[in-house]
Amino acid sequence: MENRENIAVGLDIGTTKIVAMIGKKNEYGKLEILGIGKAKSLGVARGVVNNITQTIQSIQQAVTEAEQNSGYKIKDVVVGIAGQHIRSIQTSDYISRTNPDEVISGKDIQLLIDQVNNLTMLPGEEIIHVLPQQFKIDGQSEIKEPIGMYGLRLEASFHVVVGQAASIRNVGRCIQSAGIELSGLTLEPLASSDAVLSQEEKEAGVALIDIGGGTTDLAIFKDGIIRHTAVIPFGGNVITEDIKEGCSIIEKQAELLKVKFGSAWPGENKDNEIVSIPGLRGREPREISLKNLSKIINARVVEIIEQVFTEIKNYGHEDSRKKLIAGIVLTGGGSQLKHIKQLVEYITGMDTRIGYPNEHLAGNSSEEISSPLFATAVGLMMNSIENNTKSATKIEKEVEKKSTPQPIRQEIKLEVEPIPEEKELPNAKVNEPVELETTEIKIRKSFIDKYFEKIKEFLDNAE
Repeated sequence: MENRENIAVGLDIGTTKIVAMIGKKNEYGKLEILGIGKAKSLGVARGVVNNITQTIQSIQQAVTEAEQNSGYKIKDVVVGIAGQHIRSIQTSDYISRTNPDEVISGKDIQLLIDQVNNLTMLPGEEIIHVLPQQFKIDGQSEIKEPIGMYGLRLEASFHVVVGQAASIRNVGRCIQSAGIELSGLTLEPLASSDAVLSQEEKEAGVALIDIGGGTTDLAIFKDGIIRHTAVIPFGGNVITEDIKEGCSIIEKQAELLKVKFGSAWPGENKDNEIVSIPGLRGREPREISLKNLSKIINARVVEIIEQVFTEIKNYGHEDSRKKLIAGIVLTGGGSQLKHIKQLVEYITGMDTRIGYPNEHLAGNSSEEISSPLFATAVGLMMNSIENNTKSATKIEKEVEKKSTPQPIRQEIKLEVEPIPEEKELPNAKVNEPVELETTEIKIRKSFIDKYFEKIKEFLDNAE
């Protein structure tokens, strides 16, 4: 069995960067990162693919770098979905069971979820996630785990995440064209929350704000259940854009200024603090006051945070039962802006911390990987491990040592490689221990299976 390692791969297709991460669980249950690949994301705007060719190239670049760093060949990936087209709705639905003498099983829950999956959406929209909040059996409410109980009428309230079908398919197309398979799709804020939030925070009530390059994602948890998700179509890139316009400099310089000297709190800088920027081609250098720089950044960050805060209010956190005791966790590249934590606390009046994905990583992980920049990629990789995927295989060195099937596959290269793997993938899911079959696992599995059938069918027809 040694040669069937449980290797997981996460692919974060962001607006600024594309990250491929390969890892596995070590004996302590922590994630050991085997390799990481980064590429500048050229074909993505505000979380949505707008240039297929460039996106494919960026994906290939990130994947190749991760393969070289790790010595593993990537077969399939779990991908994050984000973008301004994502919205969420609350709905409830019920089924009437025919046999009251049988206990409620996974089948009943599946039936209910399928029913919600068939809800009519707006034209061009598709359901991405159906997440049960809580169940009601024969009028008895607030049931978290209905499996094993008796009852005739099974009812549940759902958090349904909806996105543009075309955008999701474009992502699928890019991945397939880059020569890899899609083994899972996850909403990016959900992936980030897996990586940076503790179970206690999810129980107490917490809002995760992931400030990316093109979008700011929000996920709210209370009593351990996801309660609200939103994607705000602004991120770090609009801050850079504002600096570029406000200081009349080029984008590269604006980004550097933001990262090196930027602060979200204008009071921090003295009036006489000035940075000199080389002029373009023989022009005079430009002098920029750090106070002005911070004012530009502050104005935009305040706007982003206020929009997020409006979403938190929409969820109803002022209601005492919905109170977010653990406050706010900031992650993503934008959370590295100086004094942003203080600004968020000032605007929202809620406790705030910066979320690092290091809690789930093996102790020897490099500092770079445990940066908030990689929170989503780590979360996607955790998702891949949960699905028991065998997403990558060791390259050549292992081949000499292993038993006969492997050298054969190596010689024939890629034409044959996917076939045996594909056959084993479904079994990997089926062979999970029976006692693990909780509602949550059931939901995740059914969603993943259904979704890929849809996407695969679409891509095959497109060929």
